[in-house]
Amino acid sequence: MAIDRYDTRKLNNPLYALRCLWQGLVLLPRPTLRRFVLIPLAINFLLYAGAFALASYYFADFLAWLIPSWLDWLEWLLWPLFGLAFILITFFSFTLVANLLASPFYDKLAERTEELLTGVAPQPPETSLTQAVMREMGAELRRLWYFVTRAIPLAVLSVIPGLNLAAPFLWLLFNAWFMGLEYTAYPLANHGILFPEQRRLLARARLGNLTLGGVVMFGIGVPLLNILVPPAAVIAATVYFVGARKE
Repeated sequence: MAIDRYDTRKLNNPLYALRCLWQGLVLLPRPTLRRFVLIPLAINFLLYAGAFALASYYFADFLAWLIPSWLDWLEWLLWPLFGLAFILITFFSFTLVANLLASPFYDKLAERTEELLTGVAPQPPETSLTQAVMREMGAELRRLWYFVTRAIPLAVLSVIPGLNLAAPFLWLLFNAWFMGLEYTAYPLANHGILFPEQRRLLARARLGNLTLGGVVMFGIGVPLLNILVPPAAVIAATVYFVGARKE
């Protein structure tokens, strides 16, 4: 199997994942990668500005609705917790849209990053630009469907009094996992490893994927930094797999 090319023990190492994230930031301004970074940065800026405006407008009303009156005595604890979850979920949702629009550029960014690291460009399954764009857009829609089918039960849980106390923790855990799936998809797809195999590979490296995805998730929740995080995460994910390739 294609996924057996990778050392899953190394992929599962949180320290290795953190080193890759740092290297993603270091490589971000490289001239050879710049043209594949600038358009995603512009897309991220526009969408995150909208997310920030939306979050600012609805923040207080949403939390007042979500926290029942009988939990007023815990408001000092629940406001920061639910507030963090609300902000991350808002920016996370806009990230899905941004990634859908920028996915063809992220595909090329992962390809050029691998060439920079190894001296050899990966050979994606298709060479036609139209085919490559359709492949990446289709893959992004499959990941979006995966997210929606799991987010709906969490959304229902969030509005059930009492049970919704666990919702922020579950949201954060799921979002971290999905962020890992989202950004590691680009370098893997360049080697013909598609979503079902991607999930099987990362299931063997859960801790590493949660570390990578968790740091990206919190970075996306920080204004201004969140403009840079997505392309840096694509570069970091490429470093993550290139460094763990057995051969």
